[in-house]
Amino acid sequence: MTSPDQIAAQILSTKSLSVSQSWLNAFLASSSTAQRNIPPSAVAKTAIFRLLASDIKESLSKHRSCVLPVNTHDPTIQELRLQGSIPVQVLDIEDIGTSLWSQIEAIERVERGEAIRGREIVRTIAIGEDAEASENNRANNNPANGATASGNSGYGPHRLILEDSAGTMAVGVEMQRIDGIALEKLAIGAKLLLRNPSVARGMVLLTPGSVTLLGGKIEALDKPWREGRKARLLEKTAGIERE
Repeated sequence: MTSPDQIAAQILSTKSLSVSQSWLNAFLASSSTAQRNIPPSAVAKTAIFRLLASDIKESLSKHRSCVLPVNTHDPTIQELRLQGSIPVQVLDIEDIGTSLWSQIEAIERVERGEAIRGREIVRTIAIGEDAEASENNRANNNPANGATASGNSGYGPHRLILEDSAGTMAVGVEMQRIDGIALEKLAIGAKLLLRNPSVARGMVLLTPGSVTLLGGKIEALDKPWREGRKARLLEKTAGIERE
C-alpha cells in the first residue's frame, strides 16, 4: 500500500506543495489507486490533479513558511521581499490595461458569435469550449489571418486577487508579461507558486521570475465568475459615470 509520506514527498519534490496530512489521508482513503500495486509517482500525479482542483485552504499546509505574512496587504510598508515558495490560488483576475468598454464590447461580440479579422466582422462557431476563450484562442493562435479579439487580447497588465492556504488575501499586479496570465487562459481557482516575490505598498509584484503557474481550476468559483463578468464590468462603468 502506498504510504502518505511517500505521496507527500513526491508532491513536494515535483510541485513544491506541502500537502495537508488530513487532506492526503482522505484522498488515499477514497482513492482505489492506493490499494493496488501502483507506483507512488503515479498516485502522486492523481493527487496533484485533485489538489489543483481543490481549495488550498483545505488541501495545503498552513505552516508559516508556506503562507503570506499577515501584513502583506499593508499599504504603509514601502517594500518587502518574501522568502521561499508560497502557493496561492486566484480568486479574481482583471485586465487593467484595456478599457472597460472595450472588454464589454468583446464579450458582446462573443455573445453574438462574432470575431474581428482585420477590419471585418466574421461569424464564429464555438463548440465544446468556453465561447469567449474560443474567440481569443482563435485570434491568438492564427496571427496570419490578422484576427484579434479587440479589447480582450489577454496582454494586460493584469491585477489578481490571490489567497494562500491560511485564507490571507493579497493583490497581485503583473509588472512584466507572464505567459499564461490572461482572462481566457487563467481560471478562477488556478494555483500559482510565488517564489521570493517583492511586495510594495500592499501589492505583490508579479514577474516571470517570481511566478510559476501550476494550473487548475475550482469549477464552483470559475463558472459563476465568468457568467457574471459582463455585469461587473457594466457596474464599474456606471460607477465611473456617477463620479
